[in-house]
Amino acid sequence: MAEDAAALALVAGATLLDTFAGILSGRDLVAHCAANNTAAKFATWVNDPASVVILAEAANGAAPVGYSVLTTPDLPVETVPNDIELRRIYTLSRLHGSGLGQALMVRALEDARVLAKRRVLLGVYGGNLRARAFYERQGFTPVGTRQFLVGETLHDDMVYARVI
Repeated sequence: MAEDAAALALVAGATLLDTFAGILSGRDLVAHCAANNTAAKFATWVNDPASVVILAEAANGAAPVGYSVLTTPDLPVETVPNDIELRRIYTLSRLHGSGLGQALMVRALEDARVLAKRRVLLGVYGGNLRARAFYERQGFTPVGTRQFLVGETLHDDMVYARVI
């Protein structure tokens, strides 16, 4: 919902910092969040009929604790019209192992099916072994690579796909 855009931006910044602080440059992370984790960016996705944005909230108090974004693919691999990209899926690290990430993934795959998509693509930082293992457990397989700009630094990502 459009009224969730501010909460989505907040949890997006928090989860990116939570995931990559101490791994990627702090300056680059702040710049990336300022440019890409804005309420306006999330409002655009929320209002796009080709996208699905899910906000996960804590049971007690409804604080934002995770989210996912399905949208039109923007990856350097060959795509077809029935592809969709899981552009983002994050939870706060204190919730890793809680089942929230799995629930967000299940929901994303269901939403992709509702949109009549047949393949889900995603890009992930190559050095994020935990995320890569999670995606592989979910049936995703590598289909390519890309370079992804965070702040002023290019990073090597893996591109994964899963037929649904």
